[in-house]
Amino acid sequence: MCRALRAIAAFLLVSVATPITCVVVILATLIFLPLPATLPQPKPILERDASHLFDALGNEIGVFKQFETSIAFEQSEVPQILKDAVIAAEDKQFYAHKGVDVGSTIRALWDDIQNRAAVQGGSTITQQYVKNAFTGGERTIGRKIREAILASQLERTIDKETILYNYLKTIYFGEGAYGVGAASQTYFRIPVSQVNASQAALIASVIPAPSRYSPRVAPEVAEQRRLRALGEMLAIGRIDQVTYDDAVLQPVWLAVNGEPPGPATIVYPPEEQQTNQPWFTQYVKEWLETHLPGCEPSACPTLDKGGLTIETTLDPKVQQAAEEELAKAMGESDLNLQMSIVAVEPPTGYVKAMVGGRDFAYSQYNVAIRSPGRQVGSAFKPFILAAALESGIQPTARYSGAPIPFPDGYVLENYGGASYGTLDLRTATHKSVNGVYGRLIQDVGVEKSMEVTRRLGANIEPYDPARHGPSVALGAVEAKPLEVASAFGVFANHGRRAEPTPILRVTDSDGNVLIDNANAAAGAQQVIAEVVADNVTDILRGVLTSGTAGGKGLGDRPAAGKTGTADHAANAWFVGYTPTLSTAVWIGHLDCGAGPDCRIAGVLGVRGEMTGGAVPATTWQRFTKRALEGVPVTEFAEPAPIQTFADTARRTARGGFDPGPRRYPTGPSSGGPYLLDVAPPEATAPTTSTSTTTTTTVPIPGATTTTIIAN
Repeated sequence: MCRALRAIAAFLLVSVATPITCVVVILATLIFLPLPATLPQPKPILERDASHLFDALGNEIGVFKQFETSIAFEQSEVPQILKDAVIAAEDKQFYAHKGVDVGSTIRALWDDIQNRAAVQGGSTITQQYVKNAFTGGERTIGRKIREAILASQLERTIDKETILYNYLKTIYFGEGAYGVGAASQTYFRIPVSQVNASQAALIASVIPAPSRYSPRVAPEVAEQRRLRALGEMLAIGRIDQVTYDDAVLQPVWLAVNGEPPGPATIVYPPEEQQTNQPWFTQYVKEWLETHLPGCEPSACPTLDKGGLTIETTLDPKVQQAAEEELAKAMGESDLNLQMSIVAVEPPTGYVKAMVGGRDFAYSQYNVAIRSPGRQVGSAFKPFILAAALESGIQPTARYSGAPIPFPDGYVLENYGGASYGTLDLRTATHKSVNGVYGRLIQDVGVEKSMEVTRRLGANIEPYDPARHGPSVALGAVEAKPLEVASAFGVFANHGRRAEPTPILRVTDSDGNVLIDNANAAAGAQQVIAEVVADNVTDILRGVLTSGTAGGKGLGDRPAAGKTGTADHAANAWFVGYTPTLSTAVWIGHLDCGAGPDCRIAGVLGVRGEMTGGAVPATTWQRFTKRALEGVPVTEFAEPAPIQTFADTARRTARGGFDPGPRRYPTGPSSGGPYLLDVAPPEATAPTTSTSTTTTTTVPIPGATTTTIIAN
């Protein structure tokens, strides 16, 4: 029995020991004996193409990219503390071995042979660099042997510091960052030369498993590993006790959580976009996520790494005017009091300027496009007016302007408690009389008024008879500044709606056109009858002369608009337009709805409550004068002087792109108050009228002119 056991043991010893001995001998021979083979060329560092944004004049305004893929840096820029951290965490014997740690490699091979698969690491920094640059990441025993041989060869031809530098350029640090230059930028938003001991330890601790150890993914785990890396650095003498004690007291802190309570290693969110126009770029990104092929909200690989050329509609002169006039209007007031300005070209829907708040660094909440919207107040009345005209009610129709009591005790009052006699719709609109519009919406129907509003482009909530009544006439519904500016632009464009867009054209890296909005004017849809839109415009022109925004006009340039002051003066609006530009200006509190505590009162040099005819109207006037400086003055009856993009020759000379031909709306028509038969928009044929502007109101056949006086 004993003899049999000894035989079995001898067989096992030979079976196991012989392969190991052979492997060791072969490996040692290949590693330590000189070989004539030359090293292959390193693989290029992984790069992904960023997408570039340009304004209407061909100036680059931003870059979209999924992550900091690789940032070049010189060898001299790598701080010693970072090299020490990586060596302590990854390869403590880096300066002692010749590219391969034989003991670790044999142990790893033994485990691999036992498991018949590559399961162990055991790689030195040199071997890791070889894997990144030459062999790839395939987990096989053959790859490990080749890796060890190449590492040995590399150490005979390149000095240690160069190997370490090459390694630090190529190692993956998670979150798409290749190399320490990208890691320091994406995690800490600093150049690699400024990395301190705590940051260096955190970067080094991510290397073994970037997807699991990323401080953004698992901050608690990252903190434990940071402390362990600092301990390793202290243990092998790479840092002294003072440096260690100081670094330990700087825990991982995510910047999205606000200011840290004390010293911290602050980790920032990824920089997916770099831009000098953050509000507009934010809007562009969300628009493209909806419209680019293969994209969905918050996930658009085509955008982030597709190398796109994105030509936008942003006019730098108009944008600058919006930013400066907003800053002038807001002054040093409370930062929670916000303002938004957004301007749209009516014939095309091109968004020419967008400021979503007073300070992007303070808050990235873009009021211009974010849901829910803001109560629009009396800026809703033009939508009711359009519904009334479409229903056959004339501008000469007269209504009582007295407050309206309801059976449930609610009283629909005029602003400031005013009371009026009977007024025609034109005068009631100029004075923004709630009593008249409360009665008008009952005639027209709340559902009809809200349906017309949605048709014009304001994406308000659907009609609900249990929630929506005559108070809708006071603008109790919510809408976004971009939507309201676009909807008013339909009046300027004779009833045709061009969907608002920030994009002229998008091309991929091969020159293929993915999106082309160069002919947006031709795609505008007739959503209300031309005569209805023109009459609304004619009435709204009076708001700037004898109405709630009197004196806020543009001189010789025709303009129209409407003030809006929501319940409790919590939101103040002015929405105004010319044939060329429709602009919404909003002021309100960012984190407040509609109530006495949200009142805009006694601010910005305004005595008492803020109304739309005060700062919003003044800001609109100043902004629009600047935005349209040099643009031809035209009547609403004339074709709008659409602002062109930079000419082809200039753009081509700059390496830009062809903006396409100058665009005009087709079938230019007259504008003014001359209603004829009114039909639903789907039955309204495009007009070919060429009559001249007139101020005579022609009654609608069959329309009511009865004076309605309700108590």
